[in-house]
Amino acid sequence: MLSLLMSAALLAQPATVEPVDWEKMGEETLAAAKAQVPNNGRAKNVILFIADGMDITTVTAARILAGQKLGGPGEDHVLAMDSLPWAGLSKTYNTNAQTPDSAGTATAMMSGRKTKSGVINVDQTVPRGDCEAGKAKPLSTIMKDADAVGARIGVISTARITHATPAAVYASAANRNWESDTDLPKDANCMDIASQLIIAGARYRLDVALGGGREKFLPKSVTDPEYDDETGEREDDRDLTAEWTALAKDNRFVWNREGFEALDPEADGQVLGLFEPSHMQYSADLNEDSAGEPTLAKMTGFAIDKLSRGDEGFFLMVEGGRVDHAHHGGNAARALEDVGAFDAAIATALDKTNAEDTLIIVTADHGHTLVFQGYPQRGNPILGLVKSVTSAGEPATTLSPAADGKPYTTLAYGNGPGSPFAGSSSEGPTERPFVSDEEAQSIDYRQQSIIPSYSETHGGQDVAIFASGPQAHLLSGVVEQSFIYYVMREALTAEE
Repeated sequence: MLSLLMSAALLAQPATVEPVDWEKMGEETLAAAKAQVPNNGRAKNVILFIADGMDITTVTAARILAGQKLGGPGEDHVLAMDSLPWAGLSKTYNTNAQTPDSAGTATAMMSGRKTKSGVINVDQTVPRGDCEAGKAKPLSTIMKDADAVGARIGVISTARITHATPAAVYASAANRNWESDTDLPKDANCMDIASQLIIAGARYRLDVALGGGREKFLPKSVTDPEYDDETGEREDDRDLTAEWTALAKDNRFVWNREGFEALDPEADGQVLGLFEPSHMQYSADLNEDSAGEPTLAKMTGFAIDKLSRGDEGFFLMVEGGRVDHAHHGGNAARALEDVGAFDAAIATALDKTNAEDTLIIVTADHGHTLVFQGYPQRGNPILGLVKSVTSAGEPATTLSPAADGKPYTTLAYGNGPGSPFAGSSSEGPTERPFVSDEEAQSIDYRQQSIIPSYSETHGGQDVAIFASGPQAHLLSGVVEQSFIYYVMREALTAEE
């Protein structure tokens, strides 16, 4: 693959790097960079990968973890996203917020217009929660551009398929929380997001929709197929999964891994897969799901195979939605594991597509407050406690203490539930607890943070863009997040 040539020198890095090896690797990387030629052609296919909350710190930490799981030091590991030859930075702010939310950022990427926090595909003048204003000022999206050129459309997320980022592919709402009719004010006179997915399936070639969120599609009178103690949440008594299958005779609805694995990508019809009542499982917890769920890589591979039927091309949005949720919980281990699953989906897409006719963009909607701290030695476990280097520059054998004499982890959060000061103000300051290395590397560990918060917050920093294929070179440098839409549109509509 053309996109993999750029990283050939890095992939060939020997286990033990001698001083002379750096020169060799530098020359090889230089040659690969000079050989890289912009592709100004038209893209048959466009795949937009969005990892919710995957800032550059998260990418770096996930890279190190992936490398360490393979037995290496980690820092020199190359992720699939690292192999894409073009890269830039995206400014993520919303029109009313320095630190953004996912609805406003997804709108920017899908419509080409920034808007305020909490609204989906309506312009920035619409007050959040004002249904009539939202209906008066909807934004056109990349889905409609793809449909105009005859392309098939797919949307995948490990979050609810009605959550902010996937919803921005097919829906418009003055409040991102209006996922089902139950979430709407009684007098809103608006269509909920789940219902809009069914409408999109009827109007457009939306051939694949895979994610979580069954509860938003099933009525309260229907028991969930996986959990007999749960029901749907719709109050209008509509079963939207039945409405989906009724759109066309070959349409399918699946809710578990068995049903997913029985799907034939060559078969006619549109596929709706909803694998949990709410969000899908974290990657680290997939084996605990009794009904089973497909991985993000498996869903991506299926979608590409199904959308690739014929010569029309396709637009596919793939979201790793739970990176964000793990960060909100102050749980770096699950966040990094989900980035690993997200990267596996990118690798699948690279294997199944041709860089000459497929634009692949990998980015995030926003960042978080995760930081690296201390001076950990090379190869220090990324989820572990910090061991630095000696005055002679050699790896230390003992933990590096903080000023309070206690060890600390490489990764921490600026705020969140891991703060030692999370008690009530009447209790006064709380002493920072001692953390063992075993505890720090547990999948359930919540990294310590400075500011106490029940939920860790987003960050307002720029996020990375990685790209390959037609028009990918346009995403170099520092750009507004909304510019991503214009590159996708250009790729889909450029003259041959």
